[in-house]
Amino acid sequence: MKKIGLLLLLCVAVSAAAQQADSTSANQDTPQGTLVTSVTFPYERVQTPTNADLYCAGFVSRQLLPDSNFVVGGLQTPNTTKFVNGEVVYLKGNGYQTGQQYEIIRELRDPNRYELFAGQHSIVKATGQPYAELGRVRIVDTRSKTAVAQVEFSCDPIAPGDIAIPFAEKPAVSFHPQIRFDRFAPASGKLSGRIVLAKDFDSELGTGSKVYMNVGANQGIKVGDYFRAVRSYEADLHDPVDSLSFKASTNEDTQRKMPSFEPKLLTKTNGPAIHVVDLPRRAVGEIVILSTTATTATGMVVFAMEDLHVGDDVEMDAQ
Repeated sequence: MKKIGLLLLLCVAVSAAAQQADSTSANQDTPQGTLVTSVTFPYERVQTPTNADLYCAGFVSRQLLPDSNFVVGGLQTPNTTKFVNGEVVYLKGNGYQTGQQYEIIRELRDPNRYELFAGQHSIVKATGQPYAELGRVRIVDTRSKTAVAQVEFSCDPIAPGDIAIPFAEKPAVSFHPQIRFDRFAPASGKLSGRIVLAKDFDSELGTGSKVYMNVGANQGIKVGDYFRAVRSYEADLHDPVDSLSFKASTNEDTQRKMPSFEPKLLTKTNGPAIHVVDLPRRAVGEIVILSTTATTATGMVVFAMEDLHVGDDVEMDAQ
């Protein structure tokens, strides 16, 4: 019994010491002027990118890629026009050798001409040409005018006209341990940019979504870097949809002095004036870099507190 009592006492002492160490560490890591709660500093449970995430993310490139090598058909042409895993495709062009692997990509255009944020079209044009990554093929026969290849891996169906470029291995993204997410962190002054486009031309993004940003390797970005997506309430104010909520009444019948958001001559009330520029900037998610070009980066949303939007700002994570 004495031994059991001593063991219990020892366990309690070790537990107390560990809790005290955790508390001390938390206090040391907590920015001055903040209180750690599950709302202000929630724990990030980061999703680690898979092989499919790495090779199917797509990219934006300011330099147009050569399109002289391309898909012209497949074994069941013309009855089949979409090709996936295990199927045979025919490639037009030069330089093919048996055993070589090629990546199949597609030069993209957005059929929807609506801007997701003001000036998006001009920013995307300045950023570069978007490409989709469709899959990987291996050359199995070069005896005809067109090379014969087998699809070894497909992200999306491959179609005639899609471009073939030499395949290159991509570096893996290292595991990210669980850390606290500073939801209201002020601007750090580190490298910042913007989400200018998203995979499949999506507009609202969550965990697993792929995004394209207008910063790249020329700014020192590398695979595995983390960026924080942030949004100010000014962005909501200037959004044609979200701004409608600012115009809606927030008043309660029991309020003696009713507040007003961004009051103007005809909308000012007898209560306090609320200006969104005074509201804190909020962090909405975490993005890991999957690949880079000289001027652009492809990222994956690995943690989201709410929907990320095309047009959101990004800032290199100080952590």
